[in-house]
Amino acid sequence: MNIPTESIGSIPRPPELLDALSEFRSGRLSRERLAACYDDALRDTIERFEATGSPVISDGEQTKSSFATYPLHDLPNIAQDGAIIEFADGHTRQLPKLTSGPFRYGIHAGNYIRAAKRYTALPLKQAVISASALSLIYPQHGITGYSREAFLNDLVTETAADIRSCLEQDAHHVQIDFTEGRLSLKLDPSKQLLREFVSLNNRVLACFTPEQRRRIGVHTCPGGDHDSTHSAEVDYADLLPDLFQLDAGNFYIQMASEKDPEHVLAIIKEHLQPHQRIFVGVIDVLNPDVEEPELIRERLLRAAEYIPPSQLGSTDDCGFSPFEDDTSTGRDTAFAKIKARVIGTGLAAKALSR
Repeated sequence: MNIPTESIGSIPRPPELLDALSEFRSGRLSRERLAACYDDALRDTIERFEATGSPVISDGEQTKSSFATYPLHDLPNIAQDGAIIEFADGHTRQLPKLTSGPFRYGIHAGNYIRAAKRYTALPLKQAVISASALSLIYPQHGITGYSREAFLNDLVTETAADIRSCLEQDAHHVQIDFTEGRLSLKLDPSKQLLREFVSLNNRVLACFTPEQRRRIGVHTCPGGDHDSTHSAEVDYADLLPDLFQLDAGNFYIQMASEKDPEHVLAIIKEHLQPHQRIFVGVIDVLNPDVEEPELIRERLLRAAEYIPPSQLGSTDDCGFSPFEDDTSTGRDTAFAKIKARVIGTGLAAKALSR
């Protein structure tokens, strides 16, 4: 049998690209030269992805400043003093804030696939940010002449267009990053915020046919930035029953770094629907040690005790560098972990075929 395996998204950027970004932002490097550096990083990422034996690859988000804010790049109605997200180690990330309407994307993710297709014939996956995450950029005090309802309508339209742009570029899968799902329960244990998020994302998913939704997935994790998380203390038991109400075909669930993975697997078994595939996280992206393929195999065989093998896949817990300045994981380490996942998944598939 075959067990599909995919990465989540980001790969640490090469030091040369990070240096070029610093030079560009200080005015010492031209936009044309920066574009060339982006292209070099993209080509190298794809070559190294192919070398891991991955059946499905991505662009590693090399040209995104972050997984969450890429649609807002260079927009004139965005300020930088939005909501603040706190991580367990004490560092924070601040979201942008919308200052006026209407809301429009500055770039759609299909452009990233178009660029990557120049360098590979392998199937390409693309991660996109969720409507629920972007809903947080609307200020609590509102915007004169642009209601929250009008913003949400525009947001649904733009998020659906982002996903559609990827499908039109023949993306193998489109993955909606929903890391704020677990965080919402930390902010609001009543689950009202979580259910508002699920409802909003389902408005987006309703824009697609059942066949298209089979190619769309949702990723959940407790955040991962500079080897720290923002909501790992939240029990998956509070999230997963609502998560599986999302009308998507694939779910990418952080698991390798969970303290009690069998507890999580039992919840998945209870709430998993027949049309859903679970890509179980078997790589701990916060741990610098490279997993042995045999460990990957054992993690998947354990998962297969709860999830029908026909609905099972493997993935990494999170992206390796969701923000461009996160260098906590080395580029070589990331690809070594991906290769271990590919090999270990093959070992598990072989064992389950006996």
